[in-house]
Amino acid sequence: MNPIAINVEAGKTYWWCRCGRSSQQPFCDGVHKGSDSSPLKYTAADSGQVWFCVCKKTASPPFCDGSHNAPATPTDS
Repeated sequence: MNPIAINVEAGKTYWWCRCGRSSQQPFCDGVHKGSDSSPLKYTAADSGQVWFCVCKKTASPPFCDGSHNAPATPTDS
């Protein structure tokens, strides 16, 4: 899944979905309730465009780091 560019406002808090099930990607819609997952709080330091990760493989949440472009690794069956 490709990242989503969002124009954020300095000082505003955003809740990034960690579970991947939200219908409001990249943000949390509460669907994680009852699971071990919880959203990540992000407060924008500056106003501007931010690329939020949607694949949930990023090493720098909530931002896209290009992990969605990495080749899939085979799994043991």
